[in-house]
Amino acid sequence: MPAYFLVDVREVKNEARMEEYRKGVSSVVEKFGGRYLVVGGPAEVVEGDWKPVFPVLLEFPSMDAARRWYNSEDYKKFKQIRLASTTGTGVFLPGLG
Repeated sequence: MPAYFLVDVREVKNEARMEEYRKGVSSVVEKFGGRYLVVGGPAEVVEGDWKPVFPVLLEFPSMDAARRWYNSEDYKKFKQIRLASTTGTGVFLPGLG
């Protein structure tokens, strides 16, 4: 069953560090079977009051794969960069299989 990681980057506080993140993170996502489905762009909110700024949606083959990626030594450096350089929210979402 697929699983998703949705993060909405609300603010970038250190653009130079985020550039480092962008250059290296994709290969780590792919190593765990993940792929990018959405990277920013305009969001059209049709219900509620959510105001996404820069949504990023990743798909993984399973929740286990998503968690292994998120908690891996491979991603640790990149996660630290992102968390220190941005503000935002992130959630795991189970897909339908």
